[in-house]
Amino acid sequence: MDLLKARAMLDNAEVIHDESTVQRAVDEVAAAICARLADKYPLVLCVMTGGIVFCGQLMTKLGFPLDFDYLHATRYGPETQGGKISWRTAPWTSVRGRSVLVVDDILDEGVTLAAVKESLTRMGAAEVLTAVFADKINGKHKPIAADFVGLTVPDRFVFGFGMDAGGVWRNLPAVYAMKDEA
Repeated sequence: MDLLKARAMLDNAEVIHDESTVQRAVDEVAAAICARLADKYPLVLCVMTGGIVFCGQLMTKLGFPLDFDYLHATRYGPETQGGKISWRTAPWTSVRGRSVLVVDDILDEGVTLAAVKESLTRMGAAEVLTAVFADKINGKHKPIAADFVGLTVPDRFVFGFGMDAGGVWRNLPAVYAMKDEA
């Protein structure tokens, strides 16, 4: 994608959740996680690359000791439709016997997050909890429900706050969707 196409994409999008709504959601998820995990000394795993913005902001609001690592599993790559799961990096930190919190950007169809949870459980995690910034309301049966959800989004292609559109706009502080085509 080039600069002009990226700017045109944003110009042809509408705000779904503004920055203040996004920040309130991060605060609410952080409070719920603190209530659940403050006495566990958990391992927080960020799902790359989409989860990085949410995870980074969320961690600054978790007032308890934790370990941090990441994993990279995806079904998307540069496409907007999910495909086969690609495992790029497993966590370097052992999950055995740990309370693990997996943080991701969006729960779309849930296939990737379910596979991640199953894999971490097989690796010996004592418990695996999941936090997603956005849960897409798409009417599909999902193999997993997130334990902590920031916001819901409509069944449209959304981007911003960690979620990309053609590789760009993860850095937006709000959530956008392409305007409906007539």
